[in-house]
Amino acid sequence: MTQNLPALVTLLTVLLQFGTMWAVGHARGKYGIEAPAVSGHPAFERAYRVQMNTLESTVMFLPTLWLAAHYGYVFWGGIAGLVWVIGRVWYAMAYLGNASKRGPGYMVSMVGWAAALVMGVLGLGRALLAG
Repeated sequence: MTQNLPALVTLLTVLLQFGTMWAVGHARGKYGIEAPAVSGHPAFERAYRVQMNTLESTVMFLPTLWLAAHYGYVFWGGIAGLVWVIGRVWYAMAYLGNASKRGPGYMVSMVGWAAALVMGVLGLGRALLAG
């Protein structure tokens, strides 16, 4: 199981991306926001920002997760990844309800990302020095 944890986290990240995409599509229909518009009803705009912010965060998160896993931190990198996913879900749910409440989820996800980043940097540094 441990060796598959980063892959599980990656799958959960894909499902999270799908969920944010679905929320935007649902909000478009509910509030009559026709593509390509990205503004209109505040609830639609929150859903759109959740999707874009999560996409932006994912671009930084996934490479660090896999660097950590590749360079010897499979279990702990996976745990950091689970923290990131939990934080992003918390962030998304809070932001969709009230944008001012998104902070705690954001901070949890950043802790997960930072931990994976540190592991990736340490692992790569160790590999380069052993090189």
